[in-house]
Amino acid sequence: MDSDTQNKNPLKLKIHLVTCTDSVEFTLLSEALTQTSVVGLDAEWKPVRRSFPRVSVLQIACGGSAVFVLDLLSLPLSSLCQPLRELLLSPDILKLGFGFKQDLVYLSSTFCSHGGFDKVEPYLDIRSVYNHLQHNKKHVPKQSKSLSTICAEVLGFTLSKELQSSDWSCRPLTEEQITYAAMDAHCLLDIFKVFQAKIVKEGDLILETTVLSNPDASLGLKELFRNHDMSDKVLRAQFCEAVAIVQATTCSDVARMIPLAGGMIQKSSCWVTVPMDEVLLKVVTKYGDRILLKESDKKPKSSKKKGKKQSLINGISKGNHFEKIDEWQGTPPWDPLVGGNGYPKFLCDVMVEGLAKHLRCVGIDAAIPYSKKPEPRMLIEQAQKEKRVILTRDAKLLRHDYLTKNQIYRVKSLLKNEQLLEVIETFQLKINEDQLMSRCTKCNGTFIQKPLTTEEATEAAKGFQKIPNCLFDKNLEFWQCMDCHQLYWEGTQYHNAVQKFIDICKLSD
Repeated sequence: MDSDTQNKNPLKLKIHLVTCTDSVEFTLLSEALTQTSVVGLDAEWKPVRRSFPRVSVLQIACGGSAVFVLDLLSLPLSSLCQPLRELLLSPDILKLGFGFKQDLVYLSSTFCSHGGFDKVEPYLDIRSVYNHLQHNKKHVPKQSKSLSTICAEVLGFTLSKELQSSDWSCRPLTEEQITYAAMDAHCLLDIFKVFQAKIVKEGDLILETTVLSNPDASLGLKELFRNHDMSDKVLRAQFCEAVAIVQATTCSDVARMIPLAGGMIQKSSCWVTVPMDEVLLKVVTKYGDRILLKESDKKPKSSKKKGKKQSLINGISKGNHFEKIDEWQGTPPWDPLVGGNGYPKFLCDVMVEGLAKHLRCVGIDAAIPYSKKPEPRMLIEQAQKEKRVILTRDAKLLRHDYLTKNQIYRVKSLLKNEQLLEVIETFQLKINEDQLMSRCTKCNGTFIQKPLTTEEATEAAKGFQKIPNCLFDKNLEFWQCMDCHQLYWEGTQYHNAVQKFIDICKLSD
């Protein structure tokens, strides 16, 4: 039934999958990097234990909605290493990332036989951008939020992270993986545009823009420091800015501007790139940062739990306990044989919250935790109280001391559709077409048995939910959740959803 649903990403991206260096896509990437001043960077990999994973995909989002998805399992790393190093160090290109230091560590490990990478500059982290955007809001502390949450707040759409844990080493990449990877990188550019527009509007970039001319740059440091004003600028500059001045004095073929707090200076370049415009230069000067890896960053952290003895649960080691409850066996708590009412009931933790909505769509009672970040004991107590089976992907939760028999199941699948089928098969759930869309997808509640007329629905929705005017002439029936009072109706989205789950559950076979 139609209702307010999760916003879909509205971006119309030009996605180029780059699999070889002599392809049209690689040529387009080279051209794009000579014409852009800001790029969004992201990487994907398949997690491994006790070592750094090999990066499978590198995404580079440029201007004009173009995103290049580099397949590092197909591209020759030897041919890619130097161009990538120049991109990461180019002073003409601002690099945007979301916690990109971790990505850089894994990239450096992936390219270790070709020298690796240890620096990105200039760089701006979207987490810092978000905190700056929140700066003028009262009582909003700095906080760590996911990229999906930041997209929802800043851009107005939620970035699905469902495919983040998919197998990025498997080839060929699916269309869904390629699109997900592209959106993950390009949204960084859109968030930055909002940030840049805000600080320009607020007049937060008032800096002097004096230029050190070519003749001045060729004078050398001795003559340069005889100028009191320039000497003072160097002494007050940050280290990286002072180095830029020193480098410029050693070059006669000055070719571009380098930002400096209180001024700018020109510097020679071997890269044929477009210099940053004045506004972007000021943004980089005031907010720009860099990533610099230490030697310790390039070594996998060793576990501190060596030799730890396994504790016992009723005389059974936790390791064995984990192996036993990893596969579902026995009687679920809703079984009449153990005092249940016969209706399946699940509690989906934060790692499989999307699965909860899918279960509700096929008529299964699927709750979520009371709080967003519940302690394991609170989660277990909620399941016991409501006679539910906990669904999770968290292996650590399966080892918890307070768990009782047949109280938890670890979902193996990564994608929501596959997770739904796995739960249906594991617990032998009976799904029929009459059950579809019979629960509130918002709160898991049930519907009032008698449908509402348009007039009744309009009255019920006052000050709570807006009903589109186009529905008034269609003589539709409305249904209301008894718990959260959300209104639903059998419109296009309802029929599409029903057909979707008929196909997923193969109910028409």
